[in-house]
Amino acid sequence: MLTGVVVCSINGFLQAHYLLHCATFHSTWFSDACLLTGLIIFFLGMGINIHSDHILRNLRNPGEISYKIPRGGMFEYVSGANFFGEIVEWLGYAVATWSLPTFAFAFFTICFIGPRAYHHHKFYNEKFKDFPRSRRSLIPFIF
Repeated sequence: MLTGVVVCSINGFLQAHYLLHCATFHSTWFSDACLLTGLIIFFLGMGINIHSDHILRNLRNPGEISYKIPRGGMFEYVSGANFFGEIVEWLGYAVATWSLPTFAFAFFTICFIGPRAYHHHKFYNEKFKDFPRSRRSLIPFIF
C-alpha cells in the first residue's frame, strides 16, 4: 500500500507540475477537439470503471469466500472490465491534455494493468469450466 501511495503521489506531482508550470494552453483550448474528445473518453472510461467495480463489490454475499464469474456490463466482453475502464480513463486524460507526460502515464498504466487483466482472464479460464469462451482479457473482441 505504501508503494502505491508513493507512486501515486509522485505521479500526481509530476502531472500537476507539468500542467501548471510547463504546458502552454491558449484561450481556444477550452473549445479544442482534443479536450472535448478526451473528456468524453475519460468520462466513458470512468463510467465503465465505476460500474465494473460495483459489479465486483456485489459479486459475493457477506461471508462468502468462493470465486464467481463477474457478469454484466463490460464483463460480458472482457475479464478485466475494471482495468479496461481505467485504461480508457487515462487515455482520455492523455487526449484531453495532449502532452507527453500524460501519454506516458497512459502507456505505463496499460503496461502495468494489462498483464493483471491477462492473468485474471487466465485464472478464470482455468478455474471455471463454464467460463464464456468469447470473453477476452482486456480489449473487447481483440485481446
